[in-house]
Amino acid sequence: MAKKVYILEDDPGISEIIEIILEEEKYEVFTFSSIYEFMSKDKHEQADLFLLDIRLPDGNGINVCEMLKKNQGTEKIPVLMMSAHSSKREVELSCGAQGFIAKPFDIYRLVKQVDHAIQQN
Repeated sequence: MAKKVYILEDDPGISEIIEIILEEEKYEVFTFSSIYEFMSKDKHEQADLFLLDIRLPDGNGINVCEMLKKNQGTEKIPVLMMSAHSSKREVELSCGAQGFIAKPFDIYRLVKQVDHAIQQN
């Protein structure tokens, strides 16, 4: 069964690139362009990984990460954060994410980080 990756990214171009890459790697991908849209989705506990942008039009991905880590159904699901503006240390200390992807990102490194985070879970 394909592993499920939930992507919260407001830039449609970046979201589409990540979706295409991960689908080629046989992941099942669900994309969301806003926190509202992401929070409207039921069954977050079915995800195998959350890939969250930090700067979003309706809030902050770090807050979403904190919420996921406090929820009993999603607390053990790995979270990777993405940003062109924040440092890895800042993100990991603030919300408990398992990793950080700097934008612009290398496609092969992205896949490697996603694979690693899911395998470690």
